[in-house]
Amino acid sequence: MLAEGARRLTKAELLAIVLRTGARGQSAVDLARGLLRDWDGLAALEAADPVALTGIKGMGTAKVAQVKAALELGRRMLAEVEETTRQRVTNSKDVLELMAPRLRGLQVECCELILLNGGNEIVARETLSEGSLTESPVYPRQTLDLANRHHAAAMILVHNHPSGHSQPSAGDRALTEELVAAGDLLRLPLVDHVIIGRRDHFSFADHGLIEEYRRMRRRSA
Repeated sequence: MLAEGARRLTKAELLAIVLRTGARGQSAVDLARGLLRDWDGLAALEAADPVALTGIKGMGTAKVAQVKAALELGRRMLAEVEETTRQRVTNSKDVLELMAPRLRGLQVECCELILLNGGNEIVARETLSEGSLTESPVYPRQTLDLANRHHAAAMILVHNHPSGHSQPSAGDRALTEELVAAGDLLRLPLVDHVIIGRRDHFSFADHGLIEEYRRMRRRSA
């Protein structure tokens, strides 16, 4: 790695350096490949229960701590880069590129709020909730309070579906409609709600639902 650079190594080889040793009958690279295969990638490995990891042959508490620390360092490095480079978000593809590495592969539902200024630049990202396998409670008042605290001009809601399917539930639709109405009243528009699945995503804006909810509210006002 030092001779040719870390970029030349595979994920399994990099993880093997963190692990340092394997188990009886398998090398550190073999152990790393098994972890990535069984946990479906680095994002799921980062979210995995440490107790479950210690049950794997060759994974003691020290190795689990090393892996968790290395993945957390990578996550914090990305956060630092985002803080120093104000990124623009103009469509659901931008949201996917930004949030999929964080949310795709998690074993529980997690909901994040992206806050934008008038130029569609990110001014803050907040975790609204981390829930169970099927739900992650979000409260409109809490969401709007966070947006006001950061002096945001617009909001984007993002969450994952641990099931892997990106189609919105009835609860997802109801929450989005409620946030559109509440945000419009406070002149803090919700511009999109993106659901990240295992291999695809669903954007309420792309499907015309944000504007549909907005029109419904105007007709009922």
